[in-house]
Amino acid sequence: MTLEFALDTFGDVTPGADGTLKPQDQVIRDVIEEAVLADQVGVDFFGLGEHHRDDFAISSPEVVLGAIAARTSRIRLGTAVTVLSSDDPIRVFQRFSTLQAISEGRAEVILGRGSFTESFPLFGFDLADYETLFNEKLDLFARLLRDRKVTWSGATRPPLRSQPVYPQPADPIRAWIGVGGTPESVMRAVHYEMPMMLAIIGGAAQRFRPYADLYRRALAEAGRPALPVGVHSPGLVADTDEAAREGIWPGYKALHDRIGRERGWAPTTRDQFEREIAHGSLYVGAPETVARKIAATVKALDLNRFEMKYSSGPVPHALLMRSVELYGTRVVPLVRDMLS
Repeated sequence: MTLEFALDTFGDVTPGADGTLKPQDQVIRDVIEEAVLADQVGVDFFGLGEHHRDDFAISSPEVVLGAIAARTSRIRLGTAVTVLSSDDPIRVFQRFSTLQAISEGRAEVILGRGSFTESFPLFGFDLADYETLFNEKLDLFARLLRDRKVTWSGATRPPLRSQPVYPQPADPIRAWIGVGGTPESVMRAVHYEMPMMLAIIGGAAQRFRPYADLYRRALAEAGRPALPVGVHSPGLVADTDEAAREGIWPGYKALHDRIGRERGWAPTTRDQFEREIAHGSLYVGAPETVARKIAATVKALDLNRFEMKYSSGPVPHALLMRSVELYGTRVVPLVRDMLS
């Protein structure tokens, strides 16, 4: 398996030239421009996360991905992640089958439960059913990927009996499972024979080695072929280490402090931020700095994809565009050279 380099964003709402936050519709248009640039500079995959909050603009990733597909030619397109628990697996399959057609076979989906819960009350689901919803809907989605006519039954929706679902793509959709770091979620990816995407948003990446080892060992013991393992982590690339740190810090702090207030955490400090860059999973710096850190993570976990979330809170669009450009033109070639 080749090593792929990816970028993703949640459509973090960014400031305009006057410092005030842009409307969400402008942020979505900016994200499309960022994706077009990613295609031009050779990035392998571009992902959009699904959220239902005022600080993230993207609630319907597939619609935005369709617009991106029409303006790009080679980059693979997908989610980071699709919150399957609060969606309808059949509608998810239909939307991605449609994206597969528009993009001529470049569609992917990363299935997960997400790190936010706003979609549950929004769409009328009970958080008490958190596990059941994801397990049953994942099981149904896996059957949709495999069977032309689906027979399925469960507790969360009426049964299906030899039901065809359209459109049916000529090329299969690649589906990943997003894993936050539990043995149970790793074994779920093994059970459904789906590639595994590790969401590492804090702390040293090397601590996830046991999950990567478990995944590969369990596949081999089950007699199944090896499948890709990827990592999703935040970062920002700029021309110098200082420019990257100063460019991301205000937005990074604003994002983490807001989430902290919601979840009862203490405010993020500059020392914590600097430690995460030095020893954790924050890939911030000049191209050479970021490339060295990515190469170390790829080697430590034997990765097949590294995916950097290049937006972290209200970071200006111009800085994000420069980060995308440097990632594709400088970081990716440097990592490949380091690993070769």
